[in-house]
Amino acid sequence: MSDFFNPGPNASNSTDPGGHKANHDVNQHKLHTKGVPGIWSQILDLIIVAAIFVVIIVVITWIV
Repeated sequence: MSDFFNPGPNASNSTDPGGHKANHDVNQHKLHTKGVPGIWSQILDLIIVAAIFVVIIVVITWIV
């Protein structure tokens, strides 16, 4: 069982010192070519929540 506060071995103790940089470069390339995968779903969720608030406000003002 892993310790929650101990994330694992340090990157400087790795057997492949260039592995961390290579992994970072690959992830950076993916981010620049594909974008953030969930950005559209987050924007859509924000629009839905805003629309719900607008509907609630319209209903309250119509009732009062």
